[in-house]
Amino acid sequence: MIRLAIAEDHQSLIDGIKLLLEYEKDISILGTATNGEELMHIIRLKRPNVVITDIRMPKMDGITATKLIKKEFPEIKVLAFTMFDQIEAIQQMMDAGASGYILKNSSLREVYNALLAVSKGETYLDANINTNALNSKSDIKAKGVLTKRQIEILELIAQGKTSREIADLLFIGVHTVDTHRKNMARILGLQGKGELMRYALEKKYKFT
Repeated sequence: MIRLAIAEDHQSLIDGIKLLLEYEKDISILGTATNGEELMHIIRLKRPNVVITDIRMPKMDGITATKLIKKEFPEIKVLAFTMFDQIEAIQQMMDAGASGYILKNSSLREVYNALLAVSKGETYLDANINTNALNSKSDIKAKGVLTKRQIEILELIAQGKTSREIADLLFIGVHTVDTHRKNMARILGLQGKGELMRYALEKKYKFT
């Protein structure tokens, strides 16, 4: 069960996320906040296991809140949900301990996919983010280690499956598959459209 807290200074976005998630049986929204101080109060009182937070918020911003969350409750997963696509903001948020970063112009369904990914311990980055510009200090570099989901996708890539076919087989969105492809290429240091396929075939990736 995902026990979720949401911090966002625009109530309309909070309402949109709540509307999206209210019928999901595996997600329980424990509370919402419009600033970082309210978020910390909810976390300390109700102990969610996943937090969605904006970066720019009154009283305490999302970067400061994320650092505090990870210091006090390192097991909690944080998903940044923001309008900022600048590399500096992304870098600061991921260095603070966030597990995912998604832009506000993404669909609410994409927010749901990102939420599920980070709840499983995966790293999720919006496909529109230029991950190559992030420096090697970032936690998202993962030191060449792929997640279980990424290994599943790589196995299917080696079988010649398209992103649509992979999405259908794994019951995830095509956009999610494409995001994983970009993240895997970055983690493995691959460049060029066909390099991920070449790597998968050469390594003959199997489930582990």
